[in-house]
This record gives sequence, structure tokens and C-alpha cells, in this order.
Amino acid sequence: MTPLHPLPRLMVAPNGARRGKADHDSLPITLEETVATAVACQKAGADGLHLHVRDKEGKHSLDTGLYREAIATLEQAVPDLFLQVTSESAGRYSAAAQRAMIRDLRPRSVSVALREMLRTRTETPNARAFYAWAQGEGIDVQHIVYSARELKWLQECIDQGVVPGTHHQLQLVLGSYAGSVLPRPHDLESYMVPLDARRADLTFDWMVCAFGSAETGCLAHAATLGGKVRVGFENSLWNADGSLARDNAERVAEVRAVLDETAAVDEAGQTVSPRSR
Repeated sequence: MTPLHPLPRLMVAPNGARRGKADHDSLPITLEETVATAVACQKAGADGLHLHVRDKEGKHSLDTGLYREAIATLEQAVPDLFLQVTSESAGRYSAAAQRAMIRDLRPRSVSVALREMLRTRTETPNARAFYAWAQGEGIDVQHIVYSARELKWLQECIDQGVVPGTHHQLQLVLGSYAGSVLPRPHDLESYMVPLDARRADLTFDWMVCAFGSAETGCLAHAATLGGKVRVGFENSLWNADGSLARDNAERVAEVRAVLDETAAVDEAGQTVSPRSR
């Protein structure tokens, strides 16, 4: 499964599946709000957008009609912005429903949690067929892993041929929605061990997201290690000083400034580091 398009250096995730206006007035719910947020975030320094759509009640949805409308509108408003859709279950969708959405929509880029595709061992044949199909269709799958253990599990799936290919895109998650323990920048080191252990035979285009007020610090550390970053209200509403961010664009601007200070990029805009995959 060799991705056709590299991940952007800085992706914004403006809403996610769970938060709403009660969490922050500027969290985008409607398509109009999402487009306005995308425009503002691109101006603030975002290179890509992680897209969630909501239904008429404001709930998380994997409806392909809503996705197509959103993608078409965003491509007009921000034609140079990398667009990625989510396949997140959020407790509403089965693995079969997630796969069906991706097969119908055929997005250029989609994030997929390994733990959601392989909820039980009986899902293995379906997952194998799905990942092979996505590779054949040229759909870039960014694998979401929530721990170093899950990253090792993904590597085992690659070895077993469940997930084909030797170059993959990763979303490494620091912290959790529960927020019981805030992530720390050095927590990222646990992911580096399995990445470095397979340096000889596997390569990864990896990105980090982090929950809570430590988001900026965690993302800055990721950039120094050669990683890319995802920022936004899906994971954090707070600036590095602990203040509530005005909007997603403010979060993007803060993180972009830190990236520009700490991580060099090549001519293609890709992060350069000795540990870059």
C-alpha cells in the first residue's frame, strides 16, 4: 500500500465527531462554517484539512452524499488545500459500514483506525480485502494508531499481508478524548522505538495529534523528530499558555509559527530531519 500523495506538513482537524457548540462557539458544524474555517486556517498556515461531516441534527455522519457536497464545495473554496475524510466510527458505525462508505466515496485520502477495522479476528478477511482494494484504487489510507502497541500490531498486519505494501501513512495519537492524563512531548518516544526497529524494511510518512493544552508542545517535538502534525478543535481547544483559543485558525497560527522555528523543510515542503521517514 504505497501512498500516492505525501501527507501535508500541517493538517487542521476543526471539529471531529464528538464536540459541539456547547464546547466552543467557533467549532464548525455546518458546511458553511466548515468552509469558512478551512479558508481561515489555510490563511493561517494549514496545508490540509481532516474532514468530518455532520447530519441535520449536528451528529457525526459518514453519509457519502454529505461528503460529496462538502468536498465539492471545499475544492472550490480552497483548491490548494489537501483534503482527507475520516472513517471514524464514533460508536455509530460498524466496520462494514465504514468500508462501504470508503468504497462508495473513493476519496483521495482517508484516515482509518486499525482497531476499528479489526475489532475481532473474524474481521481479518474483510480487512485484508479492503486494504488490498484501497491500494488497487489508489486511495491513500492513513492508519490511526493510539499506542506503540497498536503500531506494532499494524507492523504485524503488514508482515502478514493483511495490510499490503512497505510504505505507509500514520496518525500517531497522544492522549485521549477522556483527558484523564495529559500527553507530554516525550510520550512520542514510545512510538519511535517500533518505527526505528523496522527502518530497514518499512518506511512511514507519520503525523502526530495530541489532546489538551499540551498540543502545541507535543506537535513541536514531533516536528523536531521529522514528523508532521495535525492541530485543531477535534483534539484541543487550548493554546500553549492554557488560554481558550479564539478559533481553529488561532491554533493553526500558533503551531505553524512553532514549526517554522523548529523544523526545516525541503523544496517540496516536506519536513526534514534525521528521523524523518
